[in-house]
Amino acid sequence: MTAVEKPKYRQISLDIARKIINGDIKEGEKIYGRSELAALYNVSPETIRRAIAVLKDMGVVSVMHGSGIIVKSRDLAYKYVDRFNETDSIEHLQKKLEKLIEVKRKIDDDLNSTIERIIEYTISLKNINPFNPFEIEIKRGTKAIGKTLSELNFWQNTGGTIIGIRRNGKIILSPGPYAEIKLGDVLVIVGDGDVPMKTNHFLYND
Repeated sequence: MTAVEKPKYRQISLDIARKIINGDIKEGEKIYGRSELAALYNVSPETIRRAIAVLKDMGVVSVMHGSGIIVKSRDLAYKYVDRFNETDSIEHLQKKLEKLIEVKRKIDDDLNSTIERIIEYTISLKNINPFNPFEIEIKRGTKAIGKTLSELNFWQNTGGTIIGIRRNGKIILSPGPYAEIKLGDVLVIVGDGDVPMKTNHFLYND
């Protein structure tokens, strides 16, 4: 997990707390003065003051005039580091969530744009080719059952062209004039706007 960048004073306070936890600096022991710490960490005395103030507020050290900075509690140093690690993880997750939300927004924008293009393309295709396919099921009561396409004179009577027959889960593409129509077949037909009505009338009303 990548750590979130912390302020310099926070990094220093955590470093001192970890040294206390590891036993490098023991309870009751005096820490360097602020000037020495500023030189050690290559920061300003004000940054050190803020780092020590955090440790003092957490009860890790005490600061007394004339005595300097004294380590008070290794246990509280551990709690401070542990608590900040949890906060660090939450901040990391928040940053990650923000990035994911931004990625999702871009994906949504791309998706909407693609859908719009598909719709526009579909409309343009309809304008170019008005012969949209449709399907009609062969049910009882039609004269087409048992007859071939040639015998029906299908195109002459409907103006439509059968481009496929769905039968038992399969499709017969470009059926020839001797293809026989059976009960339960689904005819896939292309034609202009009034072909569906003509086909239905031819199959069931003549």
